[in-house]
Amino acid sequence: MGDQWWFCLKHMAVEPERGCPDKDRMGPYETRQAAADALKTAADRNERWKDEDREWEGEAAD
Repeated sequence: MGDQWWFCLKHMAVEPERGCPDKDRMGPYETRQAAADALKTAADRNERWKDEDREWEGEAAD
């Protein structure tokens, strides 16, 4: 297995596997850049899921 990267929510920084406790971070990610983009990725997914929930409920998505 290759290197894994995490995004620390406590320090708002990318960390290698050895870092803060898992409860304080998002990951693992395969690349340092993917970990750096963790908050944007999560926000994009949340927006997409919100739209899917509206469609499920019979409402039009924005």
